[in-house]
Formats: sequence, C-alpha cells, structure tokens
Amino acid sequence: SSTASVAVAADVVKMISVVLGSLAFNGLVTPAPTRAAVSMSAISPGDIGTTRPLGVFDPLKLMEKNPGKYRRFQEMEIKHGRIAMLATLHVFITGAGYKWPGYCSYLSFPPLKFEDIPAGTLASWAALPQAGWAQIVAVVAILDNSLFAQDPNREPGDVAGDLPWVRYDDPKVKEYKLNIERNNGRAAMMGILGMIVHTALGQDALYPIVSK
Repeated sequence: SSTASVAVAADVVKMISVVLGSLAFNGLVTPAPTRAAVSMSAISPGDIGTTRPLGVFDPLKLMEKNPGKYRRFQEMEIKHGRIAMLATLHVFITGAGYKWPGYCSYLSFPPLKFEDIPAGTLASWAALPQAGWAQIVAVVAILDNSLFAQDPNREPGDVAGDLPWVRYDDPKVKEYKLNIERNNGRAAMMGILGMIVHTALGQDALYPIVSK
C-alpha cells in the first residue's frame, strides 16, 4: 500500500542520514599529524630544510624506513641542489648571450669555440665533444673526493673545510642562510628539469608558451 511505501522510504532516509552523519563526524575527529607522530622519523621539526608551508615533508616515509640514511640524503640533496643552481644559471647566462671567449676544444674538427655552443640545455650538451664531458666528469670527481670532500665530522654540505669561506657566527643568521640555500636548490632542481623537458618538446627552455 501507499502507507507501507511511505514508511519504507522514511526508513531508508533515516539510514542514509545516519550513515552520512557518521562519516561527517569521523571526518571532523580525524587526528592531525602531531609532533609525536613526526618524531618517529629521522627528520625533526626545525631541521634545516623543514620550512613552511610543508615543514617535515616525507610522503614516502623514507626517513621512517631508513632513518640511518638521513645524513646521506641530506648531503646528496645539497649537492644536487648546488649543481642544479649552476645549471640554471648556465641557461640564464648563455641565453642572454654571455659566453667565454676563445676555444672550447682544439681537438674537434673544426675546432670548437665557446661562442659556437648553443645556449640552453640539450643543445649545449650535444654540442660539447665527448672528450670535453670526460674532462668535466673527471675534474668534478677529483674535487668531490679531495678538495671538497664531505667531512663526516662537519655539518652536511660543509665541504669548504679550512678554506677561506663565508661563515656566520649568529646561529639565527646561519640557519636562515642554510634554509635559503636548501630551498633555492630544490627550486633549481625542479626548474632545470622543466627546462630540459621544454627543450625536449621543441620549445624554448625559459619561455615555452610564447616560443612556438
């Protein structure tokens, strides 16, 4: 009958409202990440690189699974960030037309001048002779394992040793500068990767929207 249908419909509505109400309530009481939850990781709030807005950002939980590798990951992040900043600076400078004078290679035929190397990312990489890349890799490897070797007794990234380098006595200034370097390195890694992708797609490294 119609009365029975109305009663069944009313029961269904009540069930739906109860279910939705329980879901909404659970959503409100979902616990937020606390300092105790973060402390399980090797990363602690306030470490260099744990800046706002992300703070302690470890979505893959690498520092919970392998806390002993935290020091190594810090060193590698700083090193790759510095290389990426140099690579990004290379794109800016060569794109503006500034290049070294003279020859890059006398052994290639014909000899290669610096001004003959295209600006950008992939083009400059392809134009450099293999012998030149071998020299670059060899020099970087020698410096990385000798003059600029990471001392385990020093902070990650402090590879200057006793060389006359900029030092900050004020702890707050030092922390501020180190956080700037870490964040700029992260931005540069993303930036140079984006430039490489733009070039690979046939666009301008810096202005892909207006190039073609």
